[in-house]
Amino acid sequence: MLKIHQIFIIKFLLLFVGTLFVTSLVSYFALKSSIIEHNQEHLQNAIELISLEINREENLEALASKMHESTGLRTTIVNEDGVVVAESDADKESMDNHGSRYEIMQANSEEFSHIVRYSDTVKVDFLYVAKKIVYKNKTFYIRLAISLAKMMDDFYALWINLVLLFVAMTLIAFYGSWRMSERVLYDIGQLTSYLDEISNKNYRAIVKTKYFYEFLQISLLLKNLVKKLSNRDKKKRKYTAKLRLINKQRNDILSAISHEFKNPVASIIGYAQTLEEDPEIDPKIRAKFLEKISSNGEKISKMLDRLALSVKLENNDLELRESEFNIKSLCEEVAANMLLKYKDREIILSLEDQKVFADKTMIELTLINLLDNALKYSQNDIYFTLAEDIISVKDSGIGIKEEHLDKVTAKFYRVEKNSWDNSMGIGLAMVSYILKAHKSFLEIQSTFAKGSVFSFSIKEMIKK
Repeated sequence: MLKIHQIFIIKFLLLFVGTLFVTSLVSYFALKSSIIEHNQEHLQNAIELISLEINREENLEALASKMHESTGLRTTIVNEDGVVVAESDADKESMDNHGSRYEIMQANSEEFSHIVRYSDTVKVDFLYVAKKIVYKNKTFYIRLAISLAKMMDDFYALWINLVLLFVAMTLIAFYGSWRMSERVLYDIGQLTSYLDEISNKNYRAIVKTKYFYEFLQISLLLKNLVKKLSNRDKKKRKYTAKLRLINKQRNDILSAISHEFKNPVASIIGYAQTLEEDPEIDPKIRAKFLEKISSNGEKISKMLDRLALSVKLENNDLELRESEFNIKSLCEEVAANMLLKYKDREIILSLEDQKVFADKTMIELTLINLLDNALKYSQNDIYFTLAEDIISVKDSGIGIKEEHLDKVTAKFYRVEKNSWDNSMGIGLAMVSYILKAHKSFLEIQSTFAKGSVFSFSIKEMIKK
């Protein structure tokens, strides 16, 4: 398997050589085409000069020889019947009729015609350029030709120079990639050694990358990792302590639930056993015992329902069923029902008329929890108000110490001096979940031994 620096060198060289090869190939055809075009223009200019001088010459054959001697170009003059009347490089008598040659035929429709073709006469590839002229009131064709062998010799000489340059650039690229590979190896070696030190828990090891920004970034990330690893033992101890605390809390919760269920379960068992042992018991006492069994069963059922509801609210699994209703009427209804439970207490109402769009059942549960909480932990009157889109429940009870204020809404959390009851410490947690689902929150203001105010906003519930 190749190493990263070897892959880097191979891919770099392949890319570089491939780029040079494609560039060279394109330049080869471009140069070849350019050289042919250049010579084509050269032949056209030469024909123009002959056209200007031809009427001064009496002997066309002498003109062809003279042109060949001065320019080195093969010169051919053809009459309108296609017969070669003058030729600088061959015996005109042995030459075929040129009337059907492409360059002669094309010269009738274009100012200059040109073609590259193999010459059967002199056995060489030529570039031909021809033009039709009038000499002594007769039509003739002047054709100049240059050997492609000579052109290509010049071209190949230039091409050899380009190939040498190509080889030199490849060697330079190879050397540059080798040097770069050495630097890559150095930085990788630094990182490898550093990782070895870290694996041996030497968190004071030093890494120094010198050449590449990416490796510098990796080294910085590794240093940050080392800092985290060096603090791992402390965090581990803290985490262990936290686990112990969580286990303790779980045990407390289980104890609390067990305690809350123990009383109603014991009552149910006691009443049931009494009825079972005394079949002849007074019907009135039987009815009373059955009522007690039923009420305790309902109490257990309600506690389980509240626990299940709190779990759903905590996990956002409860789907709100929103509807429009008058929250003032709901507040009055909840207050009236609470007074049936606390018959010797008074709730002072100060409520504004307001329609909202919310889950009525959940809001009712919220109000019940807040009022029940206030009535349970205070002996004086309760103030239940709805003003300026704020619902408040104020009591003059035992209050909450400052260190408990941010914890009372936590699930199963109870202030130590308060006894456990069938709420299991989930009432305020449920209130917080419900209000959060309605884009509101529970605000608590409390002074220990003086009382508390629980309030929340209904602005987000008001139907616009």
